[in-house]
Amino acid sequence: MHPAPDVERLLRSASLRVTAPRRAVLSAVQEHPHADTETLLAATRARLGTVSHQAVYDVLRALTDAGLVRRIQPAGSVARYEARVGDNHHHVVCRSCGAVADVDCAVGDAPCLTASHDAGFAIDEAEVVYWGRCPSCATA
Repeated sequence: MHPAPDVERLLRSASLRVTAPRRAVLSAVQEHPHADTETLLAATRARLGTVSHQAVYDVLRALTDAGLVRRIQPAGSVARYEARVGDNHHHVVCRSCGAVADVDCAVGDAPCLTASHDAGFAIDEAEVVYWGRCPSCATA
């Protein structure tokens, strides 16, 4: 797990106003990688008390738009959020329980960004998802 950078500094660096909901949601994403919205809502409420679903959705959208949070949605899964951004890492997803873990790019300097044919696109991100069974499900 990567160390949690100062959330206020991150918000300011993205030109976002520092508010209690933004601090709480960003902290929740940092503390719960690959969490769904319900998990982040519960973690935010634990910090702030009452906060609406809509407020958390709005903050997640603002954080994602600002590049502070990455939204992922493996096939058949709800949207999940993570604070590990900008390094083009990938994910492994358990087919049984849905657990998600980070996987660094396979070899060298983001080789997955070099498509065999780019159709004229300027590619800046590749989304690779590995599927399998997590250690707990594989031994069950």
